[in-house]
Amino acid sequence: MKVSARNVFEGTITALVNGQVNAEVELTTAGGDRIVAVVTEASVKSLGLAPGKPVIALVKAPWVIVMTGNSDIKFSARNQLAGTVQHIQKGAINSEVTIKLGGGTLVNAVVTNEAVVELGLAPGVAASALIKASHVVLGVPA
Repeated sequence: MKVSARNVFEGTITALVNGQVNAEVELTTAGGDRIVAVVTEASVKSLGLAPGKPVIALVKAPWVIVMTGNSDIKFSARNQLAGTVQHIQKGAINSEVTIKLGGGTLVNAVVTNEAVVELGLAPGVAASALIKASHVVLGVPA
């Protein structure tokens, strides 16, 4: 499978909460990192989503918000993934920032070069990736 999304998380469904219209699906990677997605109930049925089933989560890098430091602000983003900046690839306007989570999962974000400077991003700096659960697209092996 080839996709344009920079973030491809492989894991197993560890929790599924059904609702009237949407469901909340939690997947856990082999390293123990957890990603939560909100999908329609129609998707739950058509993909056969159930606890224990292998699943792939896709997130485009521009949908990832990067945060540094401690915050007294609470965020609505369901995925607040703490890690350490591993790599920064600077471009003319934007940079790709790679954050390594505790379990080894890599999360890629695209942020402006100005944000890299303002946040003090550099390899080794503690950072968090914020991803809305509605920005996570799920797929299952065919």
